[in-house]
Amino acid sequence: MAAKIGAWGLGLGILAACAGNRPAPSANPPRDGVALLNQMRAAYLGKWFKTVTFVQQTIQTHPDGRVDTTTWYEALRSPDRLRIDFADPKAGNGVIYTADSLYAVRGGQVVRTVASGNPFLPFVQGVYDQPIDTTLRQIQPYKFDLTRIRTATWEGRPTYVVGSQSPSDSTSPQFWVDQERLVVTRMILGLNPASPEVTDILLEDYRPVAGGWLAVRVDIQRNGKVIQSERYSDWRGNVDLPFDFFVAEKWSAVPHWAAH
Repeated sequence: MAAKIGAWGLGLGILAACAGNRPAPSANPPRDGVALLNQMRAAYLGKWFKTVTFVQQTIQTHPDGRVDTTTWYEALRSPDRLRIDFADPKAGNGVIYTADSLYAVRGGQVVRTVASGNPFLPFVQGVYDQPIDTTLRQIQPYKFDLTRIRTATWEGRPTYVVGSQSPSDSTSPQFWVDQERLVVTRMILGLNPASPEVTDILLEDYRPVAGGWLAVRVDIQRNGKVIQSERYSDWRGNVDLPFDFFVAEKWSAVPHWAAH
């Protein structure tokens, strides 16, 4: 990934306080990762939020021990657009992610584009609102072995693990899905093709939002240490956001939702 680590940190977390957000349990456990993704899609198709906005407190711990805390303003649009404004939106600094691209903006102008997308987008939004073939294509670069699936208990809840066959496997690309809510609660994957280093991402404290779920606490770990924590507030679903708000070349052309 390019830019800052948390630029792709999309939280997903939600308590089961909203019964209307609970999909009906499946009578047949999924035979593989493709079947599970299909199950996730079927459970929320036509129900999941189309947009969501939130304020993110981002706490980054650097290798030298230095800690930075900043505020980001994030907006997601179905199926695969994420805009992040770093600090004050008036400064015009941020990024736009799709599932396969990054657009970096400084002072309201595009300064860099990268053919590397946000690994969260297919899981936290796209899978619920796009053809399954699109989701499979978007996650292919992360090399999840979709033929491998097992069950586990995570944070006290029954969970499917795709991409791993052994509880001792902490390095294979894998994603963990809560069996009841059908949302991703953990991802282990490599973000740099040139490095064997893996990132362990925890998506926690799910909250019901406009027919879907949003994890409002995310911790990103490497080598057992948290390198970035994300804490969300003021989340709102189905906010009216025009498509141009997610076009990097039109960064400042549309009023920002945080100014309303």
